[in-house]
Amino acid sequence: MNLLRVIFAVLFGLVLGSIANMALVMISGYVIPPPPGVDMTTAEGINAGLPLLEARHFMFPFLAHAVGSLVGAFVAVKMTTPYKLPAAMVIGALFFVGGVLASRMIPAPTWFIAVDLIFAYFPCAWLGYWLARPR
Repeated sequence: MNLLRVIFAVLFGLVLGSIANMALVMISGYVIPPPPGVDMTTAEGINAGLPLLEARHFMFPFLAHAVGSLVGAFVAVKMTTPYKLPAAMVIGALFFVGGVLASRMIPAPTWFIAVDLIFAYFPCAWLGYWLARPR
């Protein structure tokens, strides 16, 4: 029964973390508009506009990845009794795999990919665990 509870908690955390991620990605263009003429909806458009993008244009993608991992881990830890840290780290690992796959499909500068993969997934999943853990 505990294993099913952990699996359900991880799946629910993954869904809510993904919703948080997509919400931030969707509002990013309104908060920090892309350069004129750059289509940020396709990989080809991003690739064509990459030389025009500034560091500020990468803030929201990083924030979306970090907040998605944090929210997902937080929810999973709150929902499960045993295996709280492993549940949070599974969320971080799943988001990390998604980040690696996205970095191979969507063009981005090497510095952004490195910062994103190092600081967004596992550290924020641990932070979600730390915030949700019982005191």
